Amino acid sequence: MINMTDEDELSIRSLSDPGHPLHLEFMSQALAEAELAWQEDEVPVGAVLVSWDYGVIGRAHNQREQLQDPTAHAEMLAITQAAAALRSWRLERCTLYSTLEPCVMCAGAIVLARIPLVVFGAFDPKGGACRSLYRILEDARLNHCATVVAGVLAERCGRLLSDFFRQKRRSGGES
Repeated sequence: MINMTDEDELSIRSLSDPGHPLHLEFMSQALAEAELAWQEDEVPVGAVLVSWDYGVIGRAHNQREQLQDPTAHAEMLAITQAAAALRSWRLERCTLYSTLEPCVMCAGAIVLARIPLVVFGAFDPKGGACRSLYRILEDARLNHCATVVAGVLAERCGRLLSDFFRQKRRSGGES
C-alpha cells in the first residue's frame, strides 16, 4: 500500500481546485507537448509528470504513429520517463497532468505506479477511464486509488483535439 502521510493527504486536498495555479502551469506544459504531437501528425495529447520533491520528471506526447506502438500514449511515455528518473516504479509523491482524460490502459498504469493525483483537461466520452466511461482511479476494489481533478483548461485541450480531427477530415487523413 501507498505510504501517504497526513501532510500528503492535506496537500492533495488543497489541490482539488481545478483553477489552482499549479494545475494551470503544468497543464500549459502538457498542452505544449500536445502541440508537438500535432506537428508530428500524432493525435495531440500531452502529459507532464511532476514529482512533489524534484519537479518535472517526465514529459511526453502521443507517439503511436511514429513508434508504431499502440501503447505509446503520452501518459505511458511520461510514466516510463518518471520511473527512470526516480529509479523506482513507485511514483507515490507525483502528479500526472494529461490534456485528455486517460484511457483504460493509462489508468491501469497510473494505478500500478501508485500515482496519487491525476489532473486532466478534456473529457473523453468514448474512451475516458477516470470519469466519462469508468472511474478506475477511484475504484476502492483496487490496491491503489488516486484523486482526480478534471477539466483543467478543458476548453483549450478539447479545442486542440477538435481542430486536429477537423483538419484530418478535411484532408482525408486517417484518425
